[in-house]
Amino acid sequence: MLGLGALAALALPPVHFLPVLLLSFGLLGQTLNTTTSWKRAAWAGGLFGFGFYATGLYWLIHAVLIRAEEFWWFVPFPSLGCALILAPTVAAPAALSLLAPPDLRRLGAFAALWTLADMSRTFLFSGFTWNALGSCLAIPGVVGDILIQPAAWVGEDGLTLGLVLLSTLAGVACLRGTALRPRTRAIILGGSVCAVLVWCILGAVRFYTVTPAGEPGPIAVIAQGNVPETEKVDRLNPREIFRRYLRLTRDGVQQALALDHRPPTPPNLADAEPENTGRPIVFLWPETSFPGYDLLQDSPQARAVIMQWGNGADAGLIGALRMDEQGRYRNSMLALAPDGSIEDIYDKARLVPFGEYQPPFIPLQIVPQGGMAAGPGPRTLHLRGLPPVGPLICYEVIFSGDVTDRHDRPRWLANITNDAWFGNSAGPRQHLASVRLRAVEEGLPIARAANTGISAVYDGRGHLLHSLGWDQTAVFAVPLPAPLPATLFALYGQNIPLSVCVILFVTCISYTRSQKKRPAAQRL
Repeated sequence: MLGLGALAALALPPVHFLPVLLLSFGLLGQTLNTTTSWKRAAWAGGLFGFGFYATGLYWLIHAVLIRAEEFWWFVPFPSLGCALILAPTVAAPAALSLLAPPDLRRLGAFAALWTLADMSRTFLFSGFTWNALGSCLAIPGVVGDILIQPAAWVGEDGLTLGLVLLSTLAGVACLRGTALRPRTRAIILGGSVCAVLVWCILGAVRFYTVTPAGEPGPIAVIAQGNVPETEKVDRLNPREIFRRYLRLTRDGVQQALALDHRPPTPPNLADAEPENTGRPIVFLWPETSFPGYDLLQDSPQARAVIMQWGNGADAGLIGALRMDEQGRYRNSMLALAPDGSIEDIYDKARLVPFGEYQPPFIPLQIVPQGGMAAGPGPRTLHLRGLPPVGPLICYEVIFSGDVTDRHDRPRWLANITNDAWFGNSAGPRQHLASVRLRAVEEGLPIARAANTGISAVYDGRGHLLHSLGWDQTAVFAVPLPAPLPATLFALYGQNIPLSVCVILFVTCISYTRSQKKRPAAQRL
């Protein structure tokens, strides 16, 4: 089972080798259907989950290697430790699936429980919903565009449910030696093919027919400075890093002005307010991009310089550390007005365990100074001259159904991140898949600025408009389209996949006494 879980991880981004799910989930489903021991089922699920998460999260060791001279002893723990913590989220569904009879209903119950356990990871530590199986469908290109469209109705967890259910049922039907009768096997395989066709048809119809509503978004200027994490950790060349972002900002805003056919504003910002003759322009710097020894909130001169180099922009969204009134550091996005003043601040709410905050049950002090303080959660920023924006810092974007203020819907999303910690690995690609899925779920265009890549802009269908690959130093400007009408998932969120999973599970464990007494082979 350990190897099967590791094999299933090949379906995750960036490999997307979906056929392995038929074999891995098929064999796991067969094991669950042929056992009467909940302990054996739990062990099978636990080993599968450990292999799946240890392989899918191998890239976590990169963050430790950056400071290997200090934390060399911690190298084995990020990937294997996370896998050990997450393995029960597969062991428990496997064991509880035995509440259903050993036939197709047990497999359906397992799919529902897997998805419910996946959703529960929102509450683990500060939340760690990385690599939900639905992200396997975010294949680059048009194929992925079509496959992920149902997320607009059922969210990423709904995609996970459908993928686990189809993989388990079809996988068991494809295996020899199962107790399935030929007719049942044919029905399962035929039904699976029909389900995939319907899935693709619905996805294609939505992708090609849904249209934006309202005014288009701003022109987003994305600066990717490509600063190695060792330079940031050791505070090497802060002036050069600052100058690099200033040059990128100047060039990017010039691109945006050319797209908008606007002249730059006067060099002296005090002489005149920028004349907004067309679409607003906003530039994004990645997470914690400001490299100065002083905090940007306390550096009015630095803020003024940034906006002078961004001459012509209506706002700048800058990733920087700040200190709150209680003396606690916060990972923040500062919204700068054209004169360099701070118009608004967003503080990261979802902090990274062991990276930004110290889990209370760990006796070893790993996070310096006890970690950071968390913000209150999703907000919508209303900045002068810009459509309302929903800010997201780093891996906050992985939390399906928890990226916008439901009572104040933004018109676009801005995600800033620094994936340099994880090297040129699967991690940044998996992160990008989550960004794309949030765009589909919310029906909102999203602009993403990543320090070393992958920076990208998606429209509300999750279609890629522009991107910068890993390890590139560049800038680009993209006019954001208007948002799509609020999706079903944007209106009801996680209530939709939660309700579907509960209904499926209750249906699968409900059966008559006569059915319960029938031999398993006959019921199949």
